[in-house]
Amino acid sequence: MQAMILAAGMGKRLGKYTRSCTKCMVRVGNARLIDRMVAALKQAGIHKLIMVVGYEGEQLEAYLRETAKDMELVFIYNRDYQKTNNIYSLFLAKFELEKDDTLLLESDLIFDKNIISEIVKSPYDNMVTVAKYEHWMDGTVVLLDSERNIIDFVAKADFRYEEVEDYYKTVNIYKFSKEFSKKQYIPFLEAYIKAYGVNQYYELVLKILAHVQYSQLKAFVLEGYNWYEIDDVQDLRIAETIFAEDDKQFHAYDNNYGGFWRFPKLRDFCYLVNPYYPPKKMVDHMRYFYETLLREYPSGLQTQNLNAARMFGVEENYILVGNGAAELINVLGEVLEGNLLTVVPVFNEYVRCFKNCTVHRLYSSEVDFKVGSADILRRIDGMNAVALINPDNPSGSFILQKDMLRIIDECRKKDVLCIIDESFVDFADGGIRYTLLDDDLLQKYTNLLVIKSISKSYGVPGLRLGIAASANTEILQKMRNQMPIWNINSMAEYFLQIHGLYANDYLDACDKIAEERSRMIAELEKLRGLRVYPSQANYIMCCIHGKINAKDVANILVKDYNILIKDLTAKDGVPSEKYIRLAVKNRKENDELIQALKSIL
Repeated sequence: MQAMILAAGMGKRLGKYTRSCTKCMVRVGNARLIDRMVAALKQAGIHKLIMVVGYEGEQLEAYLRETAKDMELVFIYNRDYQKTNNIYSLFLAKFELEKDDTLLLESDLIFDKNIISEIVKSPYDNMVTVAKYEHWMDGTVVLLDSERNIIDFVAKADFRYEEVEDYYKTVNIYKFSKEFSKKQYIPFLEAYIKAYGVNQYYELVLKILAHVQYSQLKAFVLEGYNWYEIDDVQDLRIAETIFAEDDKQFHAYDNNYGGFWRFPKLRDFCYLVNPYYPPKKMVDHMRYFYETLLREYPSGLQTQNLNAARMFGVEENYILVGNGAAELINVLGEVLEGNLLTVVPVFNEYVRCFKNCTVHRLYSSEVDFKVGSADILRRIDGMNAVALINPDNPSGSFILQKDMLRIIDECRKKDVLCIIDESFVDFADGGIRYTLLDDDLLQKYTNLLVIKSISKSYGVPGLRLGIAASANTEILQKMRNQMPIWNINSMAEYFLQIHGLYANDYLDACDKIAEERSRMIAELEKLRGLRVYPSQANYIMCCIHGKINAKDVANILVKDYNILIKDLTAKDGVPSEKYIRLAVKNRKENDELIQALKSIL
């Protein structure tokens, strides 16, 4: 068997990366695409490689003649690469197709090298490599029958989202027998070019053949293998993450700060999102109005504040809606001055954003991550503000209502602003759960400013929603003055508007989190080599004992189990390289994480 790689195109969408080389010469991590392909071909026992080249073809030929000397190399030049498409490149190589069974690949692919060996070993002579359609995919898809025969190729123009459950995406790796190429593919290829010209795609010929009864095109369905097609810079970044070296993969994922829909196999135990809310009916409700919301401007800030005030039962003038709690923390940091006390480790924005303040740190590790009201009150003299997250992030430690009110009251007496972030308070056990979002409390304690992330607790991080609430109208007005008139999109506004219809579902979801957290803690405590800290949040902090550290565990989890956790090593105030934070998700996912940790520890 021989291999053929189509590499004539210019790859313009990759910008600077292809200004002086063709696509397959681009590096992903520590290797060029072409190096990875050649290694996979050699592993599969293929030693003849036909390259159809065009743009920067001489450079590619020189490189391969130096690095792949042990392969039989044939180079075919498509000199018209600027005005033709891959159908013409394949047409130029038709005589090579007739010589032997051929593995045909496109040059912009990166894939697990074992895929090639599996395709070669398959008993079927004529195969199209495909993968079950996922939302990140783009391009030609196919339909299969029950025996994995390909019954149709669906071009982008004919793609129908209501039929995605039936679609398989072409991976652009094909296996053609010599007989198939000679008797079916090449005759149809020549006829298609004569009818439609050279600026077409070779898959269109396969579409015709799929309808020919004797063609017998089989699908080789990829299951459990990584692959990616690199068309633009975003694709390159994603490929660099998926195919990062083992000890760098966790860092590659972590540096994305979200956007994990691009990695559908990844299970995210790093970011802290309610898995039980919103309910399906609410999602369907929003989906029904999606097109309207997409095409209409959102309301201004005044209407957003009204919606949020109704949602949380507080006075409209006391509330401010932000594009996530992070925006509100940033705005607050712009208007606050003086001395600020905060507990560390903490959400980094509470240190980073207060550039006009001198930040004083209370290290929770000194009291075994159980900071109480007395610890805080001992430090408030000389402070202008104190910022607390309750439950604490990352430890999950919880300050009871009576103790929190004592802190706020003592701060009031000393004219200290109390910033209380209760983004996770709704996940506390039912008997101790409380909120400071109450008009009477806000009016009594005008030194109180409450921040809450709706994104996290309500399970909608993609909407970017948060609120700040205070009866201190002076500071709230200063924050409002920093906000744009439109800081919330229409989808987020509509979520605030209809939440009341699903308020009981939200309470049920919070109860489920509390219940599952208790079970998860009990299961984690059974693992050797792990200290589990008590938590009232939707996450659990653990300390690892033994020689292995947090970075090791995080790397193994993402590499071997596609699980992403939070390695706390780099956080200010974490005393060693042994601490991790685990999100609480649904029971099935939590059990998979626990089983993986058991195997590692």
